[in-house]
Amino acid sequence: MMLEEKGRKSNEQQYMKMTTAPVGKLIARLAVPTMISMLVTAVYNMADTYFVSQLGTSAAGAVGIVFSLMALIQAIGFTLGMGAGSNISRLLGAQKEERAQEIASTAFYSSVFFGLILSVLGLTHTSGLMRLLGATRTILPYAIDYASFILIGAPVMCGSFVLNNVLRAEGRAAFSMIGISFGGILNMILDPIFIYSFRLGITGAAIATVLSQFISFLILLSCFLRRKTIIRLDIRRMAKEAGTYLLIIKTGLPSLFRQGLASIATVMLNVNAAVYGDAAVAAMSIVGKCFMLIFSSIIGFGQGFQPVVGYNYGAKKYARVREAFRFSLTVGIAMLFVLSVAGFLLAPQIMMLFRRDDPEVIAIGTFALRSQCISLAVMPVSVMTNMLFQSIGKYWTATLLSSARQGIFFLPLIAVLPELLGLAGVQITQMCADFLTVLCCLPFLIGFFRNLKELEGEKETCP
Repeated sequence: MMLEEKGRKSNEQQYMKMTTAPVGKLIARLAVPTMISMLVTAVYNMADTYFVSQLGTSAAGAVGIVFSLMALIQAIGFTLGMGAGSNISRLLGAQKEERAQEIASTAFYSSVFFGLILSVLGLTHTSGLMRLLGATRTILPYAIDYASFILIGAPVMCGSFVLNNVLRAEGRAAFSMIGISFGGILNMILDPIFIYSFRLGITGAAIATVLSQFISFLILLSCFLRRKTIIRLDIRRMAKEAGTYLLIIKTGLPSLFRQGLASIATVMLNVNAAVYGDAAVAAMSIVGKCFMLIFSSIIGFGQGFQPVVGYNYGAKKYARVREAFRFSLTVGIAMLFVLSVAGFLLAPQIMMLFRRDDPEVIAIGTFALRSQCISLAVMPVSVMTNMLFQSIGKYWTATLLSSARQGIFFLPLIAVLPELLGLAGVQITQMCADFLTVLCCLPFLIGFFRNLKELEGEKETCP
């Protein structure tokens, strides 16, 4: 009984913190751990690229090919994780803990199951899958070696994404940071050991990644097993009715489209870059990892913003929703402006870190990286808008907006621009898609805040 009473008080304190603490400080407190987690993840992805790129241009290209496979794994994990997380935040804000427990358990065990299916299917068709993802004849052997181990780790990776999102949804971002960051740092330590000391080459990089992901998974899971969280994961709490699964998937659709289309976009990018040789594939792969390092800062900040919006929207504290968005957008634009300027100025030096002995890779990558930096400063508009709608349960709007960047705009552009501009078309496609995405978000954003004013008025007139 004492443990139960202690848990109830802890849950009440968490609710009060999420719905009454100063919004700016609250978002910062939640955003800093998530930003650290995202940055560490991006850094260890870059570390993989750096160490593997020392094995040759074809090996560096293989990382870009397998990156689209990892985006597919992320699509499953984020769909269930973000779908559960968005609902959990609003349910905890409305003080409906039992329902939140059911959704968390359903999402977690489902993610492991779907990850296992992906693992089995992928391992039985690895060679064909790598060709489909854009591997050239010279890149294919490296891609197969790398992808085989990544596929083995798919169930654990999917489960980790859900655990991470559930922790953030209830405002336990620090626990999430510890698990994700430890895994990322361990990966960076193991990479050179497995690649060079054990002489396993690109296979060593894949083993290091999977082993690190497994350790990270165990750390995240231990937070629930040690009862450090409001949410309890119990397989007996898995939903029996289809409606709960549909709710999670429907809420997570923006993440599915975002990550799924990112995987397709990467494949299309690789296919179009392959026309210009392994140097172009390697350059665009390196640029993609560098851009994700910069972009992950705003994604991490947005993930600190989401539970605040979800809690307060569920608690009908609409003024705090508006304040949270305004604060996050302002900070995000300022932050990415500084990073975009730095990335633009230092683009050649950044590319030289990876392929100093290949001038063609450096030249192609420098132009592509600078192009993406031009649009980077306005990206917080689309990121925060998309996260806002997903957090409050506006599934279809969030899904449409999440499809814009890598789907609605990127896919037609990557089909047209290379035909018109050659290699330059490949290099500038993402920049053009980013600007169009921001323009697409503005009408939805304006409409939402008009509606929010009406909801505030209704709340004030209620007795």
